[in-house]
Amino acid sequence: MVDSQYYLPNDIGISALDCHEAFRLLSPQEKKYAHYLSRGAWYGGLVVLLQTSPESANIFVLLQRIFRKQTPEQLEDVAKAAGLSSDEYQAFLVYAAGLYANMGNYKSFGDTKFIPNLPKDKLEALVRASQAFQENPTAMEALWSSSSCLIYSLEERQKQLGLGNKGITTYFSGNCCLEDAELAQRFLDSKKLSAYNTRLFKRDNGGKPCYEVRLASAVQKDCAVDGECESSCGSFNFEDKEFIVKRGDYSPLMEKVCHYLQQAQ
Repeated sequence: MVDSQYYLPNDIGISALDCHEAFRLLSPQEKKYAHYLSRGAWYGGLVVLLQTSPESANIFVLLQRIFRKQTPEQLEDVAKAAGLSSDEYQAFLVYAAGLYANMGNYKSFGDTKFIPNLPKDKLEALVRASQAFQENPTAMEALWSSSSCLIYSLEERQKQLGLGNKGITTYFSGNCCLEDAELAQRFLDSKKLSAYNTRLFKRDNGGKPCYEVRLASAVQKDCAVDGECESSCGSFNFEDKEFIVKRGDYSPLMEKVCHYLQQAQ
């Protein structure tokens, strides 16, 4: 039996946010502003998936492909034919809604992992019976194979977000601990850089730890950008530790974010 804190109950509430009337009342210029801002937020949101857990992005793509080919009503018929009960299909919808709401398979509040409240073989049956799988089995098989074990895994470390052996994080490499995070924060503060826009990777360099800070940005060259007197990038010695700062993390997505923010501006 799985502890109930690790799945979302079937009767959880869903709130529809209807913006039709509010959007209708906007001027043409205001509508464009809202549209471009929302597009920028959408692509920025995709980064959140990659920042939550190693498997979140693949689960998201798997669900997107399924729902783009069939409506929830159509999928319900597929689920019944595949042997799922009504409660099991509802559990699938609740899991999908939870993943979209949290942009990942860990709760935004509490950092606890949640898994589907239906057996793995039933979820697999639904995935394989979907139109998306029938039309593109190779790609769908790859998505399912790469994420299915992690979707259901509740190994001790994977139950929550955290550093090192205490949890899962994609903000830090797996060999980073709290002391590394605190050291990196002091370094970033000294450079007036925000940790929210970075990832940290620790490696051994001739017996001494070396930290690579990757800045999320559309710009990939390690140069000064708008608002900087000199580049924040390069190699630095801080508290007798080596830090290397690079730009360009998530650059394909950040380019789209910047493009739509410029359109909104």
